[in-house]
Amino acid sequence: MDLRSARERWVRTGGIELCVAELGDPSQPTIVLVHGYPDSKEVWSEVAGRLAERWHVVLYDVRGHGRSTAPEPLRGGFTLEKLTDDFLAVVNAVSPDRPVHVVGHDWGSVQSWEFATVERTKGRIASFTSMSGPSLDHFGHWIKGRVSHPSPRRVGQLLGQAAKSWYVYALHTPDLPEMAWRGVLGRQWPGILRRMEKVPADGYPTTSLPQDAAHGAWLYRDNIRSRLRRPRPDAHAHVPVQLITPTGDAFLSPSLHDELDMWVPRLVRRTLPAKHWVPRTRPDQLSAWISEFVDRGETGGQDGHAGAGASWTAADGARAARFGGQLVLVTGAAAGIGRATALAFAKAGARLVAVDRNAEAVARTAETARLIGAPTAWGEVVDVGDEQAMEKLAEKVAAELGVVDVLVNNAGVGLSGSFLDTTSEDWRNVLDVNLWGVIHGCRIFGRQMADRGQGGHIVNVASAAAYQPSRALPAYSTSKAAVLMLSECLRAELADRSIGVSAICPGLINTGITGTAHFAGTDEAEEERLRKRTARLYSLRNYPAEKVAGAILDAVVHNRAVVPVTPEAHGARLLSRISPRVLRAVARLKPPL
Repeated sequence: MDLRSARERWVRTGGIELCVAELGDPSQPTIVLVHGYPDSKEVWSEVAGRLAERWHVVLYDVRGHGRSTAPEPLRGGFTLEKLTDDFLAVVNAVSPDRPVHVVGHDWGSVQSWEFATVERTKGRIASFTSMSGPSLDHFGHWIKGRVSHPSPRRVGQLLGQAAKSWYVYALHTPDLPEMAWRGVLGRQWPGILRRMEKVPADGYPTTSLPQDAAHGAWLYRDNIRSRLRRPRPDAHAHVPVQLITPTGDAFLSPSLHDELDMWVPRLVRRTLPAKHWVPRTRPDQLSAWISEFVDRGETGGQDGHAGAGASWTAADGARAARFGGQLVLVTGAAAGIGRATALAFAKAGARLVAVDRNAEAVARTAETARLIGAPTAWGEVVDVGDEQAMEKLAEKVAAELGVVDVLVNNAGVGLSGSFLDTTSEDWRNVLDVNLWGVIHGCRIFGRQMADRGQGGHIVNVASAAAYQPSRALPAYSTSKAAVLMLSECLRAELADRSIGVSAICPGLINTGITGTAHFAGTDEAEEERLRKRTARLYSLRNYPAEKVAGAILDAVVHNRAVVPVTPEAHGARLLSRISPRVLRAVARLKPPL
């Protein structure tokens, strides 16, 4: 969107003039968008245009950026105290009688944390949405806690963030940053954003970039050292806060926000599988979340976490930080591994689409997901082997909820019996669900992920049977071996699109699949006897589906390729690599049924 159509005014404060732009209906609640470094207000243009359809949207160039004037001298002119003066001057001009909702990105978020925690802004802010910019006070306490109480994990977090903060050290050097930005770096920056961040080539950044970046170096010099050395002990937020964490942010570690609950009584956490410049790359999702958060604040619907009943504890760890607010679709979600996986994602704060052929059971999964933490959850009745039905599902999900961030192709059926007893119809039935269901999911939803251009993850639930031959499971093992190879091929193809692919290979899991498995070459009575016998063997093994669900979430977090789950699955995987003859010998043994 072009901001030239916005209403413009100038606000004078502390000897400088701030360029302020307004969009939307001034009678509606006001959302103030605060940009970061080395940006100007134009970084928000796509988000602002979407929000202005409903809200009064205000953007302003931070002092020394865009069309706002710079302080003289620059040194000491960019302190958080002076930035707070600027903010109050803007909101008093654009919304004198009503508190505003603040949204900050990068350094816009850093300074907005100051607005949300200092005494003199109380009553002027209704809510705060933060992305890619921590409170310097919280950051200072985070560092001190890890230095004073070190552990291997805490030291690793400290060193990891120190490496990500390399640019902060560079910006403290005299004159060199200014020379770089006014020279080759300023000329190359638009291309760097397109290559590294996938920022569209749509006229952003503006021509003021070299000067904005040179002036903005003083944001770091005037604030970083002093605040990190002496963080405020009273930096508690007096407004509800929505934290949006891009999981691919090259500059900030998600662990920076591990202890944020102690500073923010009313906190909603969300994550995006995206990189740092989300106002340019994910404007649709940001606009939806901002609008939802503002709406809840205006109607008095704020709660403490993302989703009614959600809890946020240290035990949730990286999973909760990784999946809050993401859209996850799980097939075969009515029972067993699918249901356990759907509920695990729900507990981690994900939005959920549960898919299954069993309408009543999948509705129960969705209802339970909402109760334990999912902000929203839907149950959809679809046969994954039906290509047209899967196409319609993908269209519906994309239109109503957005592009899926994580796809879990879990739906599967069991089939046992010798090859010679397995009919063509038996083969079609097992391949339609176990293989074609996975193919449909990967092709349809994977294409949407690729077209979006912001990555994602596909999980295909295979089996240890994929690499462990068996005289009793020729059709089932063939279907799962195909899923494993498909996953490996997709992982190679989609890597350059930042889409991860994982194949999960469980062994004997105590689920209901044994109760519905088909035994080829048997009559009804014998099939029922074999089902009960198999179910008893699986129950004696008693390996729960919840452990497989945990392995699935970890596979997405760490982008693992092939994940054996049970001890026997790990053992068979190892033997398939070092001694396949042993597995072939075991395959000749008649199963104890």
